Amino acid sequence: MSISAMGDLQSWAHIHGAGWSLASKALIVYGGLMALAMAITYFVSLSDARTIRDVGIWAKPMKFMAATALFAWTTVWLTHLASNTVANGSAFTWIALLLIITSLFEVVYITYQASQGAASHYNTSDPVHARLFGLMGIAAVGLTASQAWLAWEIWKVQNSPDIPVVTLSVIVGLILTFLLATVSGFLLGGNQPPPGQGLPIVGWHLHKDIRPSHFLGVHAQQFIPLLGLFAERFLGNWATQGFGVGTTLYVVAWAVLTWTGLSA
Repeated sequence: MSISAMGDLQSWAHIHGAGWSLASKALIVYGGLMALAMAITYFVSLSDARTIRDVGIWAKPMKFMAATALFAWTTVWLTHLASNTVANGSAFTWIALLLIITSLFEVVYITYQASQGAASHYNTSDPVHARLFGLMGIAAVGLTASQAWLAWEIWKVQNSPDIPVVTLSVIVGLILTFLLATVSGFLLGGNQPPPGQGLPIVGWHLHKDIRPSHFLGVHAQQFIPLLGLFAERFLGNWATQGFGVGTTLYVVAWAVLTWTGLSA
């Protein structure tokens, strides 16, 4: 990130931080707690050699904690970036509550199962675990649906048909987060990845693994708005067209990764 971009983010935080709504502050704190939980879990993992399918039992909880923290913080940033009216409105309170409840259920269940040395995902060993696995899927849809809801709220307050490219990128990014992550999430729920460690850090495999496309789906929340910011800053009068091309390529990349993840 450039020095000027960092300055923009710092200025944004300084200007808006004091006027953040309770919902925004709650999401910031919630994200911080998730980051703290991830750090604690990391230190716990150093003295726990247990594995599930040849992967350390604490790897999945840490991934979900990190992703949840980023998801919560990004939601606050995007809402204030696109519309302070929405950020301080009553609907955002319910959106934040939906985000917290659904993601917290997933993280708590995944972490508890890890502490027991048992799997959370694809665990249908008995009716209780099968129902909880199903509830995780419902929670995941609810989590991404919070972003589609937020996109709708931002869209409603637009007073002009000529939406600034940054605002447009926020709306499109939130919608794609819901659509792409939900589709790849359902596919992932029915196609368990291969066992063992895959690529460094992320752990993905390059075949029969939907997780790479699911990553693009979930993180459209960050990548697409960043693309809009880049287009506005560097492409001038071609910002909208450049954003459109970049977004199309992003969706194509998601589709290719989904196809390869389903292929033998």
